[in-house]
Amino acid sequence: MAKKKSITEKLRKRKYRPAPRIIAGLYKFIMINLVGRKYKPKFNIIDDVNDCDGPCFVVFNHLSRIDHMYVMGACHPRITTMVAARNEFYRKKFSFVFALNKVIPKKNYSPDNLTIQAISKVIKKGGCVTFSPEGEASDYGGNKPVVPGTSKMFKHFKVPVYFCHLEGQYLQSTKVCIEERFGETFATMSLLFSKEDVANLSVEEMDDIMNEKFRRNEYAWNKEKQIKWETHGRICHRLEDFCYKCPKCGKEFTMKGEGDKITCSNCGNGATMDDYYQFHPFENAVIPESPYEWVESERMDIIKEIRANPDYYFEDDCQIGNLDEYKLVTNNKTSFIVGEGKIRVDHKGLHYKGTRKGQPCEFTIGYKNLYTLIKEVDASFFAFYLDGQYFDVFPKNQTVGKFTLLVEEMHRYHVNYYKNFKWKDYMYEGMELGIDLKENKE
Repeated sequence: MAKKKSITEKLRKRKYRPAPRIIAGLYKFIMINLVGRKYKPKFNIIDDVNDCDGPCFVVFNHLSRIDHMYVMGACHPRITTMVAARNEFYRKKFSFVFALNKVIPKKNYSPDNLTIQAISKVIKKGGCVTFSPEGEASDYGGNKPVVPGTSKMFKHFKVPVYFCHLEGQYLQSTKVCIEERFGETFATMSLLFSKEDVANLSVEEMDDIMNEKFRRNEYAWNKEKQIKWETHGRICHRLEDFCYKCPKCGKEFTMKGEGDKITCSNCGNGATMDDYYQFHPFENAVIPESPYEWVESERMDIIKEIRANPDYYFEDDCQIGNLDEYKLVTNNKTSFIVGEGKIRVDHKGLHYKGTRKGQPCEFTIGYKNLYTLIKEVDASFFAFYLDGQYFDVFPKNQTVGKFTLLVEEMHRYHVNYYKNFKWKDYMYEGMELGIDLKENKE
């Protein structure tokens, strides 16, 4: 009897190429004309990817789990080969569709030679590869920095890069409440880098251009556009996943978002939010302009706290999950629960101590190998790769937002490979930032 192939083996042996035209056409028809009709997307084509007679990339600013539908619509009728998170290939709901459409797997924020090999095969066949250089969808309505190494890859392949600029998709399905909300959404296609740009610009210049082009604050954008959203009376649902610290009394994890209100159980500080995503503070309340500014304020507090305290740590009880090489995950799960214990962040890294598959388990990931956390579905849990293996972490409490900020800012304090945006340098004024700076001082 032939030995059963693992999912990893199947992904390695898969023939990566542009999807057959009939499959791509059928999938696009379903997504754009049937599923996508309810979103009422508005497309603006400045530079048409169909005018490119050779291989190319299409990148997009990643705002929600629905973004691929807009990218396909903006590229229509050209066949696109999407890059998707590798762990999604282990979920039954996506496995078959991904195989039909020749989707390329990628381990988020982790080296993956299979991805480069697969992209190379599609490019050589004149294909169009689409992906988000941010690595995952927006956490709280802004963009994430471009993953280091993206521009180096562009320079390696030497083909044009198009940009599908998305607007409104985060507000359509936020990271804290993924239920769909309906308003107005936009997708604009334009040329980001010509072949000549790719050849002549430096990696840093290309990274800077992408970060600036992707620059987003969905709440500020909607305030200007005055788009009303159907929010089902739950616009503040789980908003405390990221807005976890009271701006008035300073207590953490006392905020609670329910219906159209978010309130501090300690001091009563709070606000309502209307269907335009605008806060209306209670009397004598202290509330930031939007959830975006709220989280950025929490980030600045963390930047200061971890530098002031060399013994700083933060932890929570949790369960952990892994993938199975011979069994697909079902029922909208992303992994199989394999243990429980404590997850902790300190100046040395991210630590787990507990059990795994019935045995004692303990591990640490240092910040040279960890610079942010994956929120695969929403902000109720996070994930990362350790030695190439996928781990889900399900904290007992609503602590994912704080864990994410801590990992990013511990990384920047100690390593700084995954740099914050240049327009946010003010956050670090007068502070140490990265091992290079520290080494130069010694």
